[in-house]
Amino acid sequence: MLSFPNAKINLGLNIHAKREDGFHELESVFYPISWCDILEVLPSNKLSFNSTGLSIPGNKNDNLCVKAYNLLANDFDLEPVSIHLHKCIPMGAGLGGGSSDAASMIKSLNQLFELKLSQNQMLSYARKLGSDCAFFIYNKSCLATGLGDVLNPFNIDLNQYEIVVVYPGIHINTAWAYSQLVPKKLNQSWVEDFRQHPYNWSTIKNDFEEVILKEYPDIKKLKNNLLMQGAEYACMSGSGSSVFGIFKKGVKIDITSFKSYKYYLHV
Repeated sequence: MLSFPNAKINLGLNIHAKREDGFHELESVFYPISWCDILEVLPSNKLSFNSTGLSIPGNKNDNLCVKAYNLLANDFDLEPVSIHLHKCIPMGAGLGGGSSDAASMIKSLNQLFELKLSQNQMLSYARKLGSDCAFFIYNKSCLATGLGDVLNPFNIDLNQYEIVVVYPGIHINTAWAYSQLVPKKLNQSWVEDFRQHPYNWSTIKNDFEEVILKEYPDIKKLKNNLLMQGAEYACMSGSGSSVFGIFKKGVKIDITSFKSYKYYLHV
């Protein structure tokens, strides 16, 4: 069973409340992009996990693919599987790669063992693994609220654009980033403005940029580079440090200017 878990970008991100449990209420639009990992799941004599590609830190048993298997194995009599993940999406980049791997694992097990899980059942399992895992069950542009796990379809098509995503190799501690923010109550959601006036990028922002671009000038420089090259909109994805630019097709983009960065994608 072979799948290609893809990344996502955040078209804007607002943090508007801190909950009593310490987590934050947010509002964002998640949009899938074609930066993919490769996940192979095969029946085996014992459960195993191996990875190639980008190095994955930590204990193998803590990998979200293994956790997804164990989560479903609690409810179903699953045979052991061999899991091979070829990692291409950089970690700690704000692109949701690990969450996508987990969602693809749920889908793969559902198909491999003919569990006949509905989409809602897979969503329920995904939410137990992480706030944005559920998005990758849908894997279509969605308005994300709550912790990022309350999802509603959001009709936006970026096929008339080219997207450049650049990861500068800077690790942003998500807990630190949240601790620096003062949640701002939403008087009027930019999402509604954007829904009424599609592709009016001027109303969108990412609250994390106010803190992170000040702390990490290289990320600000990267964003400015994308804008100077003609991007209609450039923004950090999630809490970073990846930055993406959205260009009208036909705009000449100097991709060589991003070769000094660790990873980049042009789609």
